[in-house]
Amino acid sequence: MLKKLRSSEYPILDVFLARRSSRALSPEPLTNEELMALFEAARWAQSSYNNQPWRFIYSKNNSNTWKSFLDLLVDANKEWAKNAYALIIVASKNNFDYNNKPSRTHSFDTGAACQNMALEGAQRGIVVHGMEGFDYERARSLAHIPSDYTIEAMFAVGKLADLDELPESLRVREKPSDRKKLDEFVFENQFKN
Repeated sequence: MLKKLRSSEYPILDVFLARRSSRALSPEPLTNEELMALFEAARWAQSSYNNQPWRFIYSKNNSNTWKSFLDLLVDANKEWAKNAYALIIVASKNNFDYNNKPSRTHSFDTGAACQNMALEGAQRGIVVHGMEGFDYERARSLAHIPSDYTIEAMFAVGKLADLDELPESLRVREKPSDRKKLDEFVFENQFKN
């Protein structure tokens, strides 16, 4: 049973209210099935022309590439992400496969795949924490990502740890965040500022 950490204005599936980006991660191993299930969920996201532009390059904690992946992160992320089971670099292909013309929605489609991954993680009790605080160009070089791909984000993945394992400065931030009210971003007929 998922633990809803927030409440919604309208009834929605519990997994949306249970998903969060905790920094309290355990290096406890995930099984290959648990890790691959996250990517399997990503695979089923919608994408323009079914192009599936997303690419995930991962490193497991204690692997020979782990330190290089961890060193991509800014210090604030490195402080807690060092305990993750895996770090994932996310990239998206800029052009369509079928005609090699630019895809305006490659980032949007990849974001949908990442959300699927995060929701699958929440359903399984696995933290899937997205980050923008890392060196994008070093990530490209490290993972040999071609120039016709956009580096989108990195994710730290792992089982939830006890909050007491975090430094006090991070522990105080471990509260479920709220969201804007619907009328702040949903408009009928025209945009409102």
